[in-house]
Amino acid sequence: MLIKGGWECAVSKILGIWRRALKQNASMFSFYATVRCVLKVLKREGTVVPAPNFSASGDAAVLDKAIKVKGVDEKTIIDILVKRSNEQRQQIKEAYQQSSGKPLEAALKNALKGDLEDVVLALLKTPAQYDAQQLKLAMKGIGTDEDTLIEILASRNNRELLDIKKAYKEDYKKDLEDDVRSDTSGDFRAVLLEILKASRTEVVCDQLIDSDARALYEAGEGRKGKDCAMFIEILATRSFPHLRQGLLDPSPAQQPLLLSSATQMLFYSFILHFFPHIVKCTGSRPAFFAEKLNASMKGKGTRKNILTRIMVSRSEIDMKQIKEEYKKNYGKSLYMDILDDTKGDYEKILLALCGDDS
Repeated sequence: MLIKGGWECAVSKILGIWRRALKQNASMFSFYATVRCVLKVLKREGTVVPAPNFSASGDAAVLDKAIKVKGVDEKTIIDILVKRSNEQRQQIKEAYQQSSGKPLEAALKNALKGDLEDVVLALLKTPAQYDAQQLKLAMKGIGTDEDTLIEILASRNNRELLDIKKAYKEDYKKDLEDDVRSDTSGDFRAVLLEILKASRTEVVCDQLIDSDARALYEAGEGRKGKDCAMFIEILATRSFPHLRQGLLDPSPAQQPLLLSSATQMLFYSFILHFFPHIVKCTGSRPAFFAEKLNASMKGKGTRKNILTRIMVSRSEIDMKQIKEEYKKNYGKSLYMDILDDTKGDYEKILLALCGDDS
């Protein structure tokens, strides 16, 4: 018999039972944390959702008319693209190609300009294609945008990383790992290459926590100097709940092993110094992106590349949670800051991606 409220309600009830059981058996903590992590993945909190009664051919025809009308109907273009999921946009692209004989991207690129064009073209890419493009741009020309590299790679799961590598290879005819290897160096390069193996665990394991703690001790205090390779392996291959609950914020059962020495502080200092983005993702991914958004609009000028990238890439995933963290941490809604910091059609499309001012 189904429990009233659906599967989410049922799982919530189960988690409640396990939470109470924690008082009797601490080893159940890992199971509870793992299920909670899975729930967060399954329950996406995006502001952009699939449109009901969707017709790819119908939307393609409406877009074609909006593109060809005198002066271009930007409002209709924004309304169509923002109120469709990425999967639906891919179907619209196919329908437009079939009906007009040319790519929708090319038609919109000719019709639009400036910041609106950038956002629209970003929305037409698959998430993996867009991430691949942003990574390519981060390594293009003189110098490397390390913040963008680690922002994207540290915040994507294994499946997303594999999709990004595939898209990168298809679009740029090179392996992403090869470009990262040639464009970065040292411990930073080592962590990125380890992350790109897409082998991060997605559960919390008590036994692994214990072995990691011992390995960190041997790599840190147990030898002269520190073995950064071990730090990097653990940092790049363990799940964020594992890093947070097991090593950076251990339960009472693990504290004696870690906190009897300075190993935990050494590990934390290492990643905080070299990879603050990973530390922040470990704590709260929505809070991490809220901070990035706030920084993009803080002070004189707007870092539009960051603002656009996050608004597009998180709109179907966790934008609602990002908005909550933004309001909580900065005392003002994300919607209002976008309203104050941008203008014109760029403002309109970002506000549409943001959702209402709640």
